[in-house]
Amino acid sequence: MDKSDNTLKLSANRTLSLYQKCVKYPFGNKLFSIMVSRIAPYFSTINPKITELAPNQCTCLIKKQKKVFNHIKTVHVIAICNGLEMAMGVMAEASIPQSLRWIPKGMTVDYTAKAGSDIRCVAKVNAEDWQPGDMLVDITAYDENDVVVVQGHIKLWISEKPSA
Repeated sequence: MDKSDNTLKLSANRTLSLYQKCVKYPFGNKLFSIMVSRIAPYFSTINPKITELAPNQCTCLIKKQKKVFNHIKTVHVIAICNGLEMAMGVMAEASIPQSLRWIPKGMTVDYTAKAGSDIRCVAKVNAEDWQPGDMLVDITAYDENDVVVVQGHIKLWISEKPSA
């Protein structure tokens, strides 16, 4: 399959199409994020907002607020991991070729700095990474000054969808 064929398949993706429709409206990013949080309710614990979604990349914003604080009043790393997992999941749903499916197998993260502000969670892969087998999704969380506060990867198992 050449690159243009993959682009055509991705444009027909329901998740990406829904996002593109939502963002045309005021508060569309927030509306889309609420819809995702209704499908996977645990995400709502961090009040996430998907701010960017394109094939193979997603960005999720976590506001610094009391409900995500740790004991030193910075954003708790588990809240950040939740945001990173949301970014990964939405990116995967919006990017995976129609013949494949995914499931997470694990997450590895390093805490690199205090998270004392709003946090931007980014998940990225390369288009050619969508192959059956293990796939690593790069995940990075940034503070408002673009300092990396958490980095790592989420391992996905990619497999062919069963024949109908």
